[in-house]
Amino acid sequence: MLAYGKRDGKPDVSTIAWARTIAFAAFAVLLMLNVSSPGLAQSYPDKPIKLVVPFPAGGTVDTVARLISHPLAAHLGQSIVIENRPGAGTTIALKSVALADPDGYTLLLGSTGSLAINPSLYSNLDFGPVKRLVPVAMLIALPNVLVVSSAVPATSVSELVGFAKANPGKLRHGAALGAPTQLLGEFFRAKTGTEIVYVPYRGTAQVLPDLLSGEVQITCESLAILMPYIAQGAVRPLLVTSATRLPELPQVPTLLELGFDGYPVETWMGLVAPAATPQDVITKLNAAANAVMGSREMQSALKKRGFEARTGSAQDFAARIAREREQWAAVIKLTGARAD
Repeated sequence: MLAYGKRDGKPDVSTIAWARTIAFAAFAVLLMLNVSSPGLAQSYPDKPIKLVVPFPAGGTVDTVARLISHPLAAHLGQSIVIENRPGAGTTIALKSVALADPDGYTLLLGSTGSLAINPSLYSNLDFGPVKRLVPVAMLIALPNVLVVSSAVPATSVSELVGFAKANPGKLRHGAALGAPTQLLGEFFRAKTGTEIVYVPYRGTAQVLPDLLSGEVQITCESLAILMPYIAQGAVRPLLVTSATRLPELPQVPTLLELGFDGYPVETWMGLVAPAATPQDVITKLNAAANAVMGSREMQSALKKRGFEARTGSAQDFAARIAREREQWAAVIKLTGARAD
């Protein structure tokens, strides 16, 4: 009788073949594991990267995307393609990125609205943005400005409040749904006890024509977008959200000066990726973003537009998002704002 795997005391040929097959398979697995981590980090990126913007072209977030895309692409050695996916208060764009392959080739230019406000503003999201997205790098911070159409007979907040109370429901506030600018108008309404009607828009580019035509009379946006209209006299700035007055608008008071506390002094933007994106890819993207935002050229370009460049780790950005979700939840509770 022959022993298992041997014939006449010698190894069976079939057993040798089987052992070689097992050894080769094990080697192949080890090779694949090696390629999928260090190898991925070394080769990434080897094709264009898609940067999803949750608003139409022409708004604040889109402006920042176009400012950073070319220098960021130069640092990464691959082109960056901007894809505008507006709608549903940024949730369409968020969902598309959250469900994308976690390989570093689909990123979102997230903002305070999409990352810190929407989890509280929307009660029926069919995906979990908090768990399905991972922070990569914070890029900029900025204050917002509340302006009125030049047709509104108010040159100060007190005059605006007086006019609004004398004409309840007549004033209309237009802003992007789910954005801090929506909540600034709602915050102002709640704090002043006025009846100002909120009109939702997909983005700033759609608000401005209606503001200039008189369809809406109030909006809130970044200084970068509103300054040309302020300079022309088409709109009148009445307050800013910054901690101190802006050098460009030294005559315009802050919310805190006016006695309105509880609204965050600045909003921000940053890159996020699908959850499960490899850590080495996150690290590489974070380093590239910090290099771009830390350059004098980028800081100067942003400052001219009323933005402030920011750098830091992915962990720093994650901590800020988590902290501000609580602050914005308090604003939403105060105003009663909803989006669904």
